[in-house]
Amino acid sequence: MADTVRALALVCTLKPSPAKSSSDLITRQLLDLFAERNVTGEVLRVVDHDVRPGVEADMGEGDEWPEIRRKIAGADILLIATPTWVGHMSSVAQRVLERLDAELSENDDEGRPAMFGKVAVAAAVGNEDGAHKIIADLFQALNDTGFSVPAQGGTYWNGEAMQGGDYTNLDETPKAVASANATLVRNAVHLARLLKDAQYPVV
Repeated sequence: MADTVRALALVCTLKPSPAKSSSDLITRQLLDLFAERNVTGEVLRVVDHDVRPGVEADMGEGDEWPEIRRKIAGADILLIATPTWVGHMSSVAQRVLERLDAELSENDDEGRPAMFGKVAVAAAVGNEDGAHKIIADLFQALNDTGFSVPAQGGTYWNGEAMQGGDYTNLDETPKAVASANATLVRNAVHLARLLKDAQYPVV
């Protein structure tokens, strides 16, 4: 189908599979909502792969980023989900942004930056403050790289300050988070379909 939309979710938890992860949980909740809108989705836990430090598309033998990069190229929507550590995104999420820097020198067949026409959304979870700054930092980097950010394209959960707790331990998704999740998905799919029908101009 010409209007098929694909989403790729990069889960940037520090926990290798199959460990329970709040970032993974909110990601799967979002992909369930994407599926309701006929968007095919894939989850990739970045820490399960050998993603080398650097800012090149391929950092040499053993680097598994090129395969992740191929999946990003095949997706219309990129979701980055990260935990909050000392008020910042995880080091894994930061590495993803560093590797995406290579896309600044890549163009499509018509000369546009390679990530033009792709939508980026973000999710942050943690039992401390920092989600707003994390999402702002993610969106700035992703937009610089060429991704488009939909209205209210970020969602997050913060536990009560200095009380601990974890998103995976909640009995149900808080109403505010569920509403933010639904808005993120609705607007991301809308924007992705618009861009598939009318890509950014070359000049």
